[in-house]
Amino acid sequence: MGGQWRRSRLPVADRPGLRPTPSRVRETLFNWLGQQLPGWQCLDAFGGSGALGFEAASRGAARVLIVERDAALAASLRASRERLHAQAVQVLCADGLAVLRAQPVASLDLVFLDPPFGAGLLAAALEASVQALRPGGFVHAESPKPLTDLPAGLVAWRQGRAGQVHHALLRRSEEEEPAAQGGYTAARMAGE
Repeated sequence: MGGQWRRSRLPVADRPGLRPTPSRVRETLFNWLGQQLPGWQCLDAFGGSGALGFEAASRGAARVLIVERDAALAASLRASRERLHAQAVQVLCADGLAVLRAQPVASLDLVFLDPPFGAGLLAAALEASVQALRPGGFVHAESPKPLTDLPAGLVAWRQGRAGQVHHALLRRSEEEEPAAQGGYTAARMAGE
């Protein structure tokens, strides 16, 4: 992990389908976003090991909601939160897609989507992300194949591959306003 908790390791449970985001992918992602995310509102919809959510908090995100439906994994994430004194991190044991769909319109700067491969959740999660993101906000998605069919309102910004994992950083269109204004400031975008 980089940022405030550099060199801290998170425990990784031995669970079927649990596939922590490779460190190479995390490094690339935060190079794309910029090294710091001051004040950002983030949601990690399929928490797993929590690597992406904790990394965002380590880099200054104001709030990171990590959602994990497996109770044992959620307990492990809470233990990591306590060990790191990660006040910006909240862990919720719930269905990630349902929580994403329930987010207020235009309330998030960054959504992490790394559902279990083969679960058929990514398309619905991408669709739900559009309304939850502020204009100019980002979705980081991982899948076993390149993302080609994106919902209206999301455009591919950067893409990469690490072994069997294809990852993409998608951006919420700034031209299409969601139903409610989110007060997003373009100056908060890293790298712009």
